[in-house]
Amino acid sequence: MAERGGAVAALAARFREGRPLVTAWCGIPEPAVAGLLAAEGFDAVTLDMQHGAHDFDSINRTIALVAARGKPTLARVPVGGFATVSRLFDAGVSGVIAPMVNTVEDARRFAALAKYPPLGERSWGPAPALALSGLSPDTYLREANGFCQTLAMIETREALAALDDILAVDGIDGIFIGPSDLSIALSNGAGLDPDGAAVRDALKHAMARTRSAGKRIGIYSLSGPRTRELIGEGFDLIALSGDGALLRAGAAAALREARG
Repeated sequence: MAERGGAVAALAARFREGRPLVTAWCGIPEPAVAGLLAAEGFDAVTLDMQHGAHDFDSINRTIALVAARGKPTLARVPVGGFATVSRLFDAGVSGVIAPMVNTVEDARRFAALAKYPPLGERSWGPAPALALSGLSPDTYLREANGFCQTLAMIETREALAALDDILAVDGIDGIFIGPSDLSIALSNGAGLDPDGAAVRDALKHAMARTRSAGKRIGIYSLSGPRTRELIGEGFDLIALSGDGALLRAGAAAALREARG
């Protein structure tokens, strides 16, 4: 990456350019899988610690491999896993997605552990991130609050009701919609319909409020056609399927061609 700060700062740089990013989504805790996807046309790679099998060790071993392709790495932490946020940024991720951020208090705690003072209380120790970024310690400290991106997941009725207040928290750079959990919440557990009318209405509301706040909005997508729609709707970051689903789809397609 030619951008100042290299792959570590690339996510924020792309957001500033206003171009949507399509990120791979990896739950298989094998660095080679993320590396293979980074070598393709994905703009970023997201490593999942919530529903995927990634942990800090596997993420730590993956970041440099993705960065070697000039791509930023994001990580989704487990529910309430805010203590891991600063370690992930120290390791060199460009963005952290935090699930089930339902209240202003959740958002403030997330931001506090992601940002250096005066925005937050992140402690100093980003040795791997410094090496990847090529920045001096003073420059990293001065600029990290701008390029270490925080995305709060909105996936419940409570979060939708508090959306304006969550977006207003200093140190929260944007939101990320979990359409499957949101569909469960909006139907009171009656069903799973991530592309249904109720979710689509909620997405329009979330988009309008996020744009009004001048922040970023991302979402998970199950398919290429849906991803194309979401790009057209103005989403800044779209996660396209998952590594396991892509592996199965590729295998199935190859077998169909082989067997006729």
